Amino acid sequence: MITRSLSGSYTKGNLLDYLEIEGGVKLAGSVTIDGAKNAALPLIAATILSKNPVTIDNLPRVNDIFTMLKLLENLGATYRFEDNHAQIDATTISHTTAIYDIVRKMRASILTLGPLLARFGLCKVSMPGGCAIGQRPIDLHLKALEMMGADISIEEGYVVAKAPKGLQGATIVFDKITVTGTENIVMAAALAHGKSHIINAAKEPEVVQLCEVLRDAGIEIEGIGSDELVIHSSNGELIDIRHITVIPDRIEAGTYLCVGAITNSPITLEKVNHAHLVSIILKLQEMGYNFEIEKERITIKPASRIKAVRISTTEYPGFPTDM
Repeated sequence: MITRSLSGSYTKGNLLDYLEIEGGVKLAGSVTIDGAKNAALPLIAATILSKNPVTIDNLPRVNDIFTMLKLLENLGATYRFEDNHAQIDATTISHTTAIYDIVRKMRASILTLGPLLARFGLCKVSMPGGCAIGQRPIDLHLKALEMMGADISIEEGYVVAKAPKGLQGATIVFDKITVTGTENIVMAAALAHGKSHIINAAKEPEVVQLCEVLRDAGIEIEGIGSDELVIHSSNGELIDIRHITVIPDRIEAGTYLCVGAITNSPITLEKVNHAHLVSIILKLQEMGYNFEIEKERITIKPASRIKAVRISTTEYPGFPTDM
């Protein structure tokens, strides 16, 4: 059980069904930030590339995490989830079809496409929206995989991808920035043959963590944190991923900072990475709020006068749209 207190408390068990909020009070106290769901999902998918079981700590207890674990289990992997960490053994994956009944629950399931294809040379992954007609949100993923030598077709609502001789390194230019597209191709490139160059890559912290995990597992990656990545692959060999701690959720952290701002209350965030929150902190400072910033702790202080500001959202490191 996780209990959080902001002048009162709410208790979160396995899953949070709703929040009941009583207004009209001044807030105070501290809150511990969970691991980032958007970082955890590609890391779970990356276990497909590992030659040994992987432990992932600081997982948030949200539906999407359990859906991704269930998807891997459906492919033949095994896992154990306790508290906020999971032990995943994807070495036992025996088939490569991600069925619609699971994929329909979560669009991020498409993150299994790159690693499955790179490892097995064949996979079927349901379209997140089934057989929907029109421009697909995963077209950038598919175009990039085709550039790496994959044969891609859409059959009865499934992406059928084949690369019997393995994926080949390629130069890929994304027409627009795509976080999941970057993650999918980075994972695919890790096991491809030869060097891959990704241009206009996403720079979000969850992309950076995925690259760092692969680098620590033995994959040479140049340009981590920039919009150009060069990946020197393992040439088809599974890699040595063992232990991962998921980064804190910057959107959750930013939300609590806004709670402090809206109510003009002092609130402290624990286990947070302030480097991921620069755009939010700067905007709140422009509004008149002050901060105490320590290594893994941030406290927002009330403003004597709150000033109006203009906010424009954009890709990281800009102000996030989800905020």
